[in-house]
Amino acid sequence: MKKQHRYLPTTSEDRKEMLDTIGAASIDDLFKDIPESIRATEDKAVELKEALSEQALTEHMKKLADKNISAESHAYFLGAGTYDHFIPSVVDHVLLRSEFMTAYTPYQPEASQGELQALFEFQSMICELTGMDVANSSLYDGFTSLGEACNLAVSATKKNEIIYSGAIHPQAKEVVDTYAYGMEYHVKAAGVDQTYTDIKVLEKMLSDQTAAVIIQYPNFYGSIEDLKAVKELCETTKTLLIVMANPLALALLESPGALGADIVVGDTQPLGLPMNFGGPHCGYFAVKKKYMRKVPGRIVGQTSDKEGKRGFVMTLQTREQHIRRDKATSNMSSNQALTALASSVFMSTLGKEGLVEMAQQNLNHAHYVKNRLKEKGMAILSDDAFFNEFVVQCSTPLKDIAEKLLDKKIVSGYDVSDYLNKDNVLLLCVTEKRTKEEMDTLIDVLTEEVK
Repeated sequence: MKKQHRYLPTTSEDRKEMLDTIGAASIDDLFKDIPESIRATEDKAVELKEALSEQALTEHMKKLADKNISAESHAYFLGAGTYDHFIPSVVDHVLLRSEFMTAYTPYQPEASQGELQALFEFQSMICELTGMDVANSSLYDGFTSLGEACNLAVSATKKNEIIYSGAIHPQAKEVVDTYAYGMEYHVKAAGVDQTYTDIKVLEKMLSDQTAAVIIQYPNFYGSIEDLKAVKELCETTKTLLIVMANPLALALLESPGALGADIVVGDTQPLGLPMNFGGPHCGYFAVKKKYMRKVPGRIVGQTSDKEGKRGFVMTLQTREQHIRRDKATSNMSSNQALTALASSVFMSTLGKEGLVEMAQQNLNHAHYVKNRLKEKGMAILSDDAFFNEFVVQCSTPLKDIAEKLLDKKIVSGYDVSDYLNKDNVLLLCVTEKRTKEEMDTLIDVLTEEVK
């Protein structure tokens, strides 16, 4: 038997039990997907080539990196939760300042006024976009925020059921299911009618035990849901309305708060955060004032010092580190202060008019592509009520289309065939970065098989 490390608590019996549970005969089975020729074992070391000089190594790594496909080399029509948007250079320059890049939790307000003010401004801008009364100073990402919103709804209403629209992001569904399992409440899914929440099904599902209904705005398929109609249904059973909203779209759309939302969450990735292979993102969380004391994470407040000067402090930290665990509303112990700062700088740089202009360009570009595809005979499953994503049905396999587009340095959309139970259904995203030439090339490739 191999020598056991004394600081590891596992015994031979422990290992056998774990292997039996996962259906493996030995630890070696866990590595069977790795070719034996490149495995390092006790009797065989990995053969490494002679070390390269720094210059040679840099050139070698550049050649490897050039094999990757990125937003710098290709035009992206892929969205589905992470988007390729323009980011002003000032965003990175501010983030790289040492007082922000190395900042930790601002427990000492007298030494952290810059960080606290940045988070306060973030909260203020989120409230303005969402039409809500109070926002916290960020959570990990949009899906985490949604899970926390469900917990708040169950706690506030003393009910034990959440209904989410079938048109919310599939990964959001998984996160909500996980939160519900841990907190022991029930989750139900409403159906989808074309690319919208099936309102008739939702109405039948609502009961006196429904704590909240979750609607995405715009939804996973890009369609803009009728929040007012959903809110009217919720009022019949005193159910809260949770809206997961794209903050860039809110520069054009009526705010969820104005349409009756009780809790608004989402991800600020479209506001100044690069795609970065899916993270880090930044979740926002906004509520009506009556739920302020149940908000997870931190809220930064504005105050005055003894000389009457404006100052900022952390307040209402309803988390397990700061109050008795049985009184905590969440175990969310951290936030995304640096990425929240990035979104704050982004919104401040563009300003109100710039943010509206960027959102309008997204809307215009997406509708241009949709209209051209429809003119050329493609089946469009989305109607005109969408922001920058819509659904098309192709006549050829999506894999073949993706390969043709890659040859033209274009990354195709997201395959949603399984979700909508249709063949070759593609979710396309068109942001302000896409040029007319890129859009026309996409249109030509998608329609070349259309009769």
